[in-house]
Amino acid sequence: MVNVYLSGEIHTDWREQIIAACQGLDVSFSAPVTDHGASDDCGVAILGAEPKKFWHDNKGAKVNAIRTRKGITDADVVVVRFGEKYKQWNAAFDAGYAAALGKSLIILHQDEHQHALKEVDAAALAVCKEPQQVAEILRYVMTGTLPA
Repeated sequence: MVNVYLSGEIHTDWREQIIAACQGLDVSFSAPVTDHGASDDCGVAILGAEPKKFWHDNKGAKVNAIRTRKGITDADVVVVRFGEKYKQWNAAFDAGYAAALGKSLIILHQDEHQHALKEVDAAALAVCKEPQQVAEILRYVMTGTLPA
């Protein structure tokens, strides 16, 4: 079994595309909470309200970090997706954390972010443009077969 952590943007269905394309492989997927509201408000929902937005966000970031650290630590492969619309600073942090732990890192983004992500890309073992490419890498790693 290969454990894969899917980090990064939450506004498209890229995770579902990879999971569907990996049917039949012995892969276990995990990810951060992708419900934006739940992710933002988990800290105050569990630990109590905060009058200042900074502390509201701080609580949420720390609670989410428990899940993120566990997912990345347990992963054999970490996939980090950078979307087109938003700057995903948290995704860059996840990529750096995974690289520091020596995890096999696959980065997923379009050409428009190539320059901005050059250091992140340099730490990766593969840089993909499409979710299907990630699935094909996983299939090749697990079975040694190339795409048809």
